Amino acid sequence: MVTAIVLSGAAAGALLWWTETRAYYEPISMDAVTISATTFDGVVDPLPIADFEGIDADTSPLRFRACFTTPLSLALMTETYQPYAGATPLNTPGWFDCYDAGTLTRALEAGTGLAFLGEANIVYGIDQIVMITENGRGYAWHQLNHCGEAAYSGDPVPEDCPPAPERN
Repeated sequence: MVTAIVLSGAAAGALLWWTETRAYYEPISMDAVTISATTFDGVVDPLPIADFEGIDADTSPLRFRACFTTPLSLALMTETYQPYAGATPLNTPGWFDCYDAGTLTRALEAGTGLAFLGEANIVYGIDQIVMITENGRGYAWHQLNHCGEAAYSGDPVPEDCPPAPERN
């Protein structure tokens, strides 16, 4: 009886781990996504990128992650595109090797990487964030903005937000 309980617990744990880290993520190609940055004029401008690796899942728009290179310098990015205050790289499955949230967070804190608004409300309440490092490596992820935080927690949406979509 004890063996059956231990084995079924181990099987359930393994299934839960696989579901959370492998089941829903799909690799995406560079053709399937546009990595953009928003200019100070509010224009969403596609960025020139190469060496793209990305993952996404249909289960949540927050599961998008991407790594790439760009010929654009940090100086040019800073002069052209809107910075993004409060950028927080989200964790990703360990098997997606090019993206490490801890390393990206340290780069943001040290100033060796800067975050820019990719596209506001790419899905209601979720912004695409683009981070560029000194060596031309780029990273992108989706992050809740203040509208999404309010809408998804059930609080009234701030006045500067677009109307929340109707819930079914």
